[in-house]
Amino acid sequence: MRQAVFLDRDGVINVKAPEGEYIKRWEEFQFLPNISEAIARLNQSNFFIVVVSNQRGVAKGCMDISALEEIHRRMREQLAASNARIDAIYYCPHDIAAGCACRKPAPGMLLQAAKDHDIDLHNSWMVGDSDSDILAGKNAGCRTIRIIRSGATANVPSDLAFVSLTEAVFAILEDRPS
Repeated sequence: MRQAVFLDRDGVINVKAPEGEYIKRWEEFQFLPNISEAIARLNQSNFFIVVVSNQRGVAKGCMDISALEEIHRRMREQLAASNARIDAIYYCPHDIAAGCACRKPAPGMLLQAAKDHDIDLHNSWMVGDSDSDILAGKNAGCRTIRIIRSGATANVPSDLAFVSLTEAVFAILEDRPS
């Protein structure tokens, strides 16, 4: 079984849209600093990288699946140009009221990825910037890291917390047995 690092997208990989708004087009997508380097370090250490992202904007009609998949395609291309690889992307296009098993804090996306890619959840990490990300990781049996955003409140404790994915990656690699 392989070890994975599950990454939330908005707020971990790219700048998060203001509350109540969504990244709807590639032109609105802006990588956070040093993301490609951080992901490349994880790739070099043989972690399987999975993006798990709630995309409520689809359910609200702000964007369609093809626009979302175009953002993900271009995100992967840009990262690949910097020798960083996203191995899989899972997203939940449902609204909060749908009660689906895939919308974080439910662990559905992580569980499906584990099944699809032979991932050892107990030796994997969930990295996110919200309580729902941390709960999804805990609900799946992963260790958790919160990316601390200015002004955000944290009601659910994570195992570790850092201000950037770069710092989180150093901790993940330090924790890995030789």
